[in-house]
Amino acid sequence: MRAALVLLPALGLAACATAPMPPQVPGALQPPAGQTLYLEALARGVQIYDCAAKPDGSGLAWTFRAPEANLTDRAGKPLGKHYAGPTWEALDGSRVVGEVKARDPGPTPATAIPWLLLAAKGHDGSGVLAEARSIQRVATVGGVAPPAESCTAAGQEQRVYYTATYLFYR
Repeated sequence: MRAALVLLPALGLAACATAPMPPQVPGALQPPAGQTLYLEALARGVQIYDCAAKPDGSGLAWTFRAPEANLTDRAGKPLGKHYAGPTWEALDGSRVVGEVKARDPGPTPATAIPWLLLAAKGHDGSGVLAEARSIQRVATVGGVAPPAESCTAAGQEQRVYYTATYLFYR
């Protein structure tokens, strides 16, 4: 059953005519009881990896640095951006910073980054993202670290294209 229209604060945030439906996800990725889905954001961007020395000194490896993605609704209207922290920032200036609580390899682990459940650990602003308590990353495509053998010199950077759906719960 779909919920009624979710009205978002002004400043350009758009909502679909109905609230998004929660996806089918593994139990570990379920938000805490009592939280409800209120916002869906589609991400298109890159996962950034750096070639660096392994902590044990045994060579080089790709290390995840940060995401950089634009967020839109299903109609393609801009909602904001996603970047290091991990942070999601809405067009109204509100931000939420997340902390990974659970992960699942998802249906295509060889070609897509894992699905995640994150808890909000900090907020800025009073807009739409100020209400977020949990964030799910699902429906991932791409974004996996480059092949190990391509990490040949410390300081190399690789930007790997990805898409994902981020679901915000309050």
